[in-house]
Amino acid sequence: MKNIAFTLAAFAIGTAAQAADMMKMAVTTSFNNSGLADVLLPEIAKDLDLEVQLLVVGTGQAIKLGEAGDVDAILVHSRAAEEAFVEGEYGTYRTEIMYNDFVFIGPAADPAGIKDADAAATALSAIAKAQSPFVSRGDDSGTHKKEMSLWSAAGIDPTTQGDWYKSVGAGMGASLNTAAGMPAYIMSDRASWLNFGNKGDLALLYSGDPVLFNQYAYLPVSPEKHSHAKNDLALKLEAWLVSDRAKVLIDNYKINGETLFVFNAKAAE
Repeated sequence: MKNIAFTLAAFAIGTAAQAADMMKMAVTTSFNNSGLADVLLPEIAKDLDLEVQLLVVGTGQAIKLGEAGDVDAILVHSRAAEEAFVEGEYGTYRTEIMYNDFVFIGPAADPAGIKDADAAATALSAIAKAQSPFVSRGDDSGTHKKEMSLWSAAGIDPTTQGDWYKSVGAGMGASLNTAAGMPAYIMSDRASWLNFGNKGDLALLYSGDPVLFNQYAYLPVSPEKHSHAKNDLALKLEAWLVSDRAKVLIDNYKINGETLFVFNAKAAE
């Protein structure tokens, strides 16, 4: 797939043998960058004797992998795209698992003055007015989709505004690194920001608008569309992801005392 890179992260129990069963799941770079996968997957292997291989991509690419039947399930964060995936009969349903929020990061000096903005769209308008450098993932990820919807709400097409808007076509970690090097404003999910080690002069400047809510959902790939999909294992994993065991691990995952995700699993749709 041209110009699209993905990382395959495989987790196995012990040193002598892998788990009895194996499935593939496409997940967002934001989920992987958060470090939560490193917490959950060894416990899944221990509890279910199930090895979950992660294909780490943006939401848009994760959905394409699901549509092609290259994975058994996806874990993403863009409701409209998820619903289209189910309506197209590529996924059987969507199950909400956990949430966090999007935040605006930028130079600590805040040259565009977004700290006191009354809404996310107002913050973006201030950045555009000041023509302060802004890094966009530009990769059709859930984060990129949300960012573009916020620019639209502000009545601005940033791609026509000049060189201050940098679309990098990269995952969350790489995009944050670009912003840190400039420095520039960027929209990130809170978990990726908290787990990001190269903050440099960047600081969390704006959050709290309800529109920045960031829901993650699990979608098994339809065995009707792809008979080779390991639906039995996808359902086995789903039962674990909505369990009290997963709730404790997700809610207790913190960095420097800050919670990265909140478990809110509910019935599939």
